[in-house]
Amino acid sequence: MSDRLSTDFFARNCRIVAHDLLGKVLVHQIGEDLIGGRIVEVEAYCDFHEPDLACHGSRNNGRPTKRTEIMFGQAGHAYVYLNYGIHWLFNVVTGETGTASAVLIRAVEPLYGHDFMAKNRANQPQKNWTNGPGKLTKAMGINQSHNKQNLCRPSSVIWIEAHTDLPNNQICCGPRIGLGKTPEPWKSMPWRYWIKNNPHVSV
Repeated sequence: MSDRLSTDFFARNCRIVAHDLLGKVLVHQIGEDLIGGRIVEVEAYCDFHEPDLACHGSRNNGRPTKRTEIMFGQAGHAYVYLNYGIHWLFNVVTGETGTASAVLIRAVEPLYGHDFMAKNRANQPQKNWTNGPGKLTKAMGINQSHNKQNLCRPSSVIWIEAHTDLPNNQICCGPRIGLGKTPEPWKSMPWRYWIKNNPHVSV
């Protein structure tokens, strides 16, 4: 699709990409159907003068593992991993090849594919379908099969497309969520970004 974001968009500083992803649309094509949501909350991992100890890529002394090797690869690829053995989390690789960095998509605002999302998030009100990183992947049918996909390739069934560029006064930032025992200063880095007053931001 012509609106699909290019590799050049993602091959930049992780925090800049995270900021600029707000308002864009995450799309998953299943057969002839499109499941889509406007990105309303993200977190950036890496891009610091020291390794970001909240980032998976900082583990193993900063060397790639079978799980994290995709983070060291070309920008614009999906990094999908299982969190706590329960939830798939969707990230997009950013920055330069050889350096681990990625943006976690934390929440989206459903735009289309509502019937599909409602089925996957049965017995949940619409405001709770996609207001969290594990919720949105379940709602949109994103899983391990999408790991390492090139989101910029026209044949990919999952991608991010251009939509809205937001003014800075509509964007908030603060510390990332759920970092557990991650030490300072990384635990408090204000690398979580969200759209101000959007009801689909995680709680």
